[in-house]
Amino acid sequence: MAITDKIYVKNHRQLASQLETRFPKSAFSGATLDLLFQGENLAKLDEANQERVLEFATDFLDCDCQSNPHCGHPERKFVRYLLELREQGLGPEGIVDAMGADYMLYAYPGDVLSFLDDAVRTLEATEALADVDGREDAAREAREARRRLT
Repeated sequence: MAITDKIYVKNHRQLASQLETRFPKSAFSGATLDLLFQGENLAKLDEANQERVLEFATDFLDCDCQSNPHCGHPERKFVRYLLELREQGLGPEGIVDAMGADYMLYAYPGDVLSFLDDAVRTLEATEALADVDGREDAAREAREARRRLT
């Protein structure tokens, strides 16, 4: 299961009440993306929630794909965001706090820790395969990326 499947809307009940409808808690659920990012629904939210939803949309849903927001780009951008937070020195709890402050999203720190561990293991495997294949530049890139995460 991808980390983006484990990212939730922090103020879900409040948003559901303001929108007068039900939707999944998962931030990257297709139904959630459709509901929160339609103009008429955005207008129903209070100013603070509108601001956070717009920040999320600007940072993660900004692509020209015909199938946006269901094209996979929002999830990939969010994964990059999480990795950048780790590179800045934040641990799992700090990452959860940052995503809450930035976008009113939450995840369980254990899920974030598992994601980060998987990322490091993937980079270790990439480095080893690149070494075996004689691709020194790729091995060096993977090694440097791994060091930034650890």
